[in-house]
Formats: sequence, structure tokens, C-alpha cells
Amino acid sequence: MIVVLRRPEDEAELRKWVPPEAVFSHFHDNGQQVFILRGEGIPERLADQPWVERVLQLQGKYSLARKSYKAAGSVDLGPYRLGGERFMVIAGPCAVQGRKQLAGLCEVLAEVGVHALRGGAYKPRTSPYDFQGMGEEALLLMASARAQYGFPVVSEVMDPRQIDAMFPWVDCFQVGARNMQNFALLKALGQSGKTVMLKRGPAATVEEFLAAAEYLYSHGNPSIILCERGIRTFETSTRNTLDLNAVAVLKQETHLPVLVDPSHGTGRRDLVIPLSRAAAAVGADGIIVEADLYPELAASDGPQALTAPLLQTLMSELRVLLPALGRCL
Repeated sequence: MIVVLRRPEDEAELRKWVPPEAVFSHFHDNGQQVFILRGEGIPERLADQPWVERVLQLQGKYSLARKSYKAAGSVDLGPYRLGGERFMVIAGPCAVQGRKQLAGLCEVLAEVGVHALRGGAYKPRTSPYDFQGMGEEALLLMASARAQYGFPVVSEVMDPRQIDAMFPWVDCFQVGARNMQNFALLKALGQSGKTVMLKRGPAATVEEFLAAAEYLYSHGNPSIILCERGIRTFETSTRNTLDLNAVAVLKQETHLPVLVDPSHGTGRRDLVIPLSRAAAAVGADGIIVEADLYPELAASDGPQALTAPLLQTLMSELRVLLPALGRCL
């Protein structure tokens, strides 16, 4: 059961009625105090109390992420708000490899009007011998770029033990596709109080994707951004199959903002721009793309990273397309 109180100070009234063991979690959502109750001992007439705004029954594998809980929602990322008219563009290298690489790229990102910086400090790689990221040094470089250009920083967290070290330097924790069902990580991020971008796993259904988001939400964090980044199919011409069907379904099922990652969704820089246009057309709230001034020197994912001229083309085409969709950059 989801119980939304009229005022935060009404918590004391609810606790008089409900045994402690029935409280699964409680948190603030858009200024309201929300309780998740389950088990025995929940009074039947709780909804009739004057200090209760509304009561909803838990539905299936996810409830807080449904539109029946909240018809429309938005999430703050730095000075920007996802979920409204703005179509957000997040760009940056797959992995931060040094000051020179990042400084030159950030100058281009600022020039073309990118909103936020993405960059890997800790990298989950298929082989243990591949480049694993620069760790804290990369975080400090991105924090310096944030101070200079005002970019909110998005970076992947792989382990609950990394959260405290990353917290001051990032504006949004990214949960990569491999960790979509890392429940210990999701629970810890639910308690972190910082925006989380949750990427869909390569074999996850939409229901499983939203159930993973529910872990974050039910443990106290309503600031969730969903990201479709492609699923694994029998197709071999692209790295993954970008499931734009899922974006349309998500926009009907959930109030959470939805981004699309055409870089991982295709694995090919020549397909990133057309799939970005398609993402905007299907209703996504933004895109997250990889970009590098010298992708041939990238330690990871160079073939899918946009060069500076392609990044300029992407932003120019979006400026033409988005007004027809009722959106803007």
C-alpha cells in the first residue's frame, strides 16, 4: 500500500495507526511524505483519515513508477529539468583518459550547446585486461569541467562502495546495463538522494526495467531517469538493436523521463544521428551520446563516438526537428 500524507508533519499520526514492522519505506516525493506499507496490521480505514492525501494499492512488480501514482513527472539534472519541453543532450567520452582529451572536447560541447557531460571514471569491461578507467582522477577532471562550463556530470557507478567517493563530483549516477538488476547497488542508490540514470539491461523486458526502477524509488529516490540503450537480438549489423518500441511503451506506462542512447544502441557513429532523430520523434526526453575529438585513440568504444563535426551536425538537425515536435533544446 502506498500512503501519501497531506503534510510532512502528519507522519506522527500515521505511526500511531501503523505498527513499525508494516513500514517498508518512507521518503519525500515532490514535497510530500510517502509511506510504503505491507504485511499485517494495516488499518482498513486508513484512507478515511483527514491527514491522508490518498492511498493506492501496490500493483504488480512496480507501482511508484506507474502513471496511476503520478500522471506526469520531471527530474532535475543540474540547472535543467527533464520531462518538459526541453530535449536534453548529454555527451562525452566513453572513458575519461586525461586532461587534454577532456578539455578539448568540453570546449566543443559548450560551443554546440550540449547540456551535460557524460564520462566514465570506472569502466565495466568484458575482459579484465581492458582499460578499466582512471577512477578518482577522472572524477576530478570532470568536476573541473563542471566548474568551468557549468555541465552537470553523469558518470557510471559500479559498486555501492563507490557512491561516497563519487558523490561530491557527479550530478547523476549512471547505472550501466550490466548492473540494471544489481539490487544491492539499486538499494544503496535509492538511499543516496542523488539523481540516477538507469540503463536497460540487454536482455531485460520493459516490465523488468521498470521493476528495477521501483527498487530505486521504493528505497527513497524519486529522481530517476530511464535510458533505453539497445537490447541483444539475432541482428549482427549493429552492436545492439535499439528498441524504440520500448520508448513509446515507457512514455505510456511511466511518469519517469526517458532518454535514448543511440551510441550503444547501434555501435556505429554513422547511425547515431538518424537514431537520435528517431528517438526525438518517438517521444524520448533526450539522448546520451558518446563523443571524442580523436575516437581512433579512444581506449573504449571509439567506433561509436561522434567527432566534433558530427556533433555539430547532430545539434543543428535537432534544432530544426524539435520545434515540429513541440520541443526545444
